[in-house]
Amino acid sequence: MSTNYNYCIMKKSILVSLVAFAFSLLPAQAQLPAVTLKTMNGAEVRTDTLSNGGKPFIIDFFATWCKPCNRELDAISEVYEEWQEETGVKIYAVSIDQAQNINKVKPLVSNHGWEYEVLLDPNGDLKRALSIQMIPYVLIVDGKGQIVYKHNGYTDGAETELIEKVRELLKQ
Repeated sequence: MSTNYNYCIMKKSILVSLVAFAFSLLPAQAQLPAVTLKTMNGAEVRTDTLSNGGKPFIIDFFATWCKPCNRELDAISEVYEEWQEETGVKIYAVSIDQAQNINKVKPLVSNHGWEYEVLLDPNGDLKRALSIQMIPYVLIVDGKGQIVYKHNGYTDGAETELIEKVRELLKQ
């Protein structure tokens, strides 16, 4: 019995160690990486300094050629003013258009009437730093600068989930 008991204790000990190790590998809420992007006016912006005065903000990756991206940003645009009044949320729209297409971003934003702060990532530095494979891709960052939500793709109505996540953050 003593050998069997010691064997069980050893198995439990190994299991506890493995579980603890596995949890140590889970990513904590990630901070935004330090990547330099540009505004549409050419000013440089470091992504690790993006903020919204202690309130959550959304980063939405798009491209001029991406129809689902444009639909998502249009849908958010329709309710953005209400979102800002209710929650104070801010949206950063990050274009991943390559350098040869970067001149299409400003007219697109203007034509759609998007009131977002638009940043340009023509080399894909931020996209790569966050291991983003597909767009549209959305991040929600809490008031402390931690990435707390990630979502890729867009279906009509998905913007409702975004504002719900922001509301949840504000309740915490």
